[in-house]
Amino acid sequence: MKILISADMEGATGVTWPGDVLPGTPQWERCRPLFTSDVNAAALGFYDGGADEVLVNEAHWSMRNLLLERLDDRVQMLTGRHKPLSMVEGIQHGDVDAIAFIGYHTGAGAEGVLAHTYLANSITGVWLNGNRASEGLLNAHVAAEYGVPVVLVTGDDLTCVDAEGYAPRARKVAVKDHVSRYAAVCRTPARTAADIRAAAKEAAALAVRHTPVEGGPFTVELEFDAEHLAQAATVVPGAAPSGERRVAYTSATMYEAIRTFKAVTTIVSSAVEEQYG
Repeated sequence: MKILISADMEGATGVTWPGDVLPGTPQWERCRPLFTSDVNAAALGFYDGGADEVLVNEAHWSMRNLLLERLDDRVQMLTGRHKPLSMVEGIQHGDVDAIAFIGYHTGAGAEGVLAHTYLANSITGVWLNGNRASEGLLNAHVAAEYGVPVVLVTGDDLTCVDAEGYAPRARKVAVKDHVSRYAAVCRTPARTAADIRAAAKEAAALAVRHTPVEGGPFTVELEFDAEHLAQAATVVPGAAPSGERRVAYTSATMYEAIRTFKAVTTIVSSAVEEQYG
């Protein structure tokens, strides 16, 4: 049994505001061990449940946040940016039996601690085939295309509610309760580690590959907080204006859709000015 962990940071234990997740800040340094603890607890739980192999794919910002030296020695970690499938890199090789979303969060335009979709700001909404989409929903559709079930999701309480929509059978662990985008009632790392480990052990029983889901075509629509960002997005072939401050594109597969999404967000981020957006 091989488990892939997609590890994001905004939904980690104790994380509540931008300084907690921005590489290089003192608060980021303080929160890295908390993030690592969540991921390690998930790995240990999967091993408790019978997993033979756990691969952790770093999925936050620079994708160089976890402390490798604090992970269980059996774990392997994929770190660094510019991976073909970004947050779910590694799922495409046919040897992954299940995926876990650790430290996830709600999507742009939704309530939730540090809610966003790919870009920390600028994007005010994302829709997949008409349904508001978080990173979790987008990545779950990619996983389904490879026959891989989502078996565990951790984050704030609203992230767990969001996950009910795309992974109803998955185990969910709320490590904090949403108060505002930058505030939460947080559990201690000892408690969240125990909760995550127990849930991962249960989730291992759900690690059964299924028939790949061919659900295309997929139409992705993005809404931005400024018109010039929508214009910038149309540089990507296939992305066209779809409304005020909106662009949309259609892909035959989620593999193509998520790669185009990455291209769009990369172009848009380069068009954002520091003060005026």
